[in-house]
Parts: sequence; C-alpha cells; structure tokens
Amino acid sequence: MKNIFLVGMPSSGKSTLGKRLARHLAYRFVDTDKLIVRAENGRSINAIFQSDGESYFREVESRVLHTIQPNSRLVVATGGGMPCFHENMAFIKANGFSIFLDVSPEHLLDRMLRHAQDDRPLFNRQDPTLLENLRQKYNDRRIYYTQADLIVPGETAVEELSKQIEGYL
Repeated sequence: MKNIFLVGMPSSGKSTLGKRLARHLAYRFVDTDKLIVRAENGRSINAIFQSDGESYFREVESRVLHTIQPNSRLVVATGGGMPCFHENMAFIKANGFSIFLDVSPEHLLDRMLRHAQDDRPLFNRQDPTLLENLRQKYNDRRIYYTQADLIVPGETAVEELSKQIEGYL
C-alpha cells in the first residue's frame, strides 16, 4: 500500500491528523522531524538551525526523506519546508500519495500562539510581525504544496479524509 505524505505549513495539523489517519487506516505514523532528531543524535530542530544553519538542516531533511521506503503503509508528517527544497516534492509524489493540509495564516497564528512550545525555528511566537511572516511563507510555499495529489482544509475529519483517499491507495 502506498505511503501517505502530509504536507503543509507548521501548525497545519500534519502530526495530529497524521496520527489519527494512521490509526484509522492501520498504517504506521512517522514524523520526519523526529527522524531528523534521531539522525542528528538527539539534537533538536532548533539546535540544528542555530549551530549549522538552515542550509545544513535542509540537506539532512532531504537525506532523511529519501530513507523512507515506498509502499511501507506509512502516514508521513513532513516538515513545513520539506517539499520546497532539493526536489523533495517530486520524491514525495513519486513515492506515495500526497495531501496538502491547507490552513490560512490567521488560523496558523492562532494555533502557534496556543501551542505550548516555541519549537518552530523560522517562527518566533513573540515576533510582532509573525502573521505577516506566516502570510509570506504560506504564499511562497503554496507553489509546492499545491502540487499534492489532494488538497484539503486542515480541519478535515479523519473519516472524511479516508473516504476521499481510499481509491488512491
């Protein structure tokens, strides 16, 4: 069975929906951010960004993505920028079914402000221009995200999403 890759902005619900979808479909769930932390011997995403920069992080991110075996019955929550670098979206599309969780920057801001941790290296919750930054990233990344096989609102229920994708798997 094809892997399912969830793409979208940070706080769009990829991990939350991904875990539920994996349970519903009897797939395994993996989060590429957790795979990256494991590959980097426990260093957090923020620590990688701070010590080695975004360019290094994007290389590690791409290497980790390429370790995912096709047809492994996985629901994969990708990092928000993953589809936008190193031809990663092409890899995702060639190796599974992709779903873009489309959430407006205003809703993303609300979710980030309610999120307990400040663990988004490109988005600081205390930044007064956070909404403007979210809008810019969202607009910059849409060209990649909209290449997904299916585009759904981030609030889509698991049961509804399962019905939408059953013919593709």
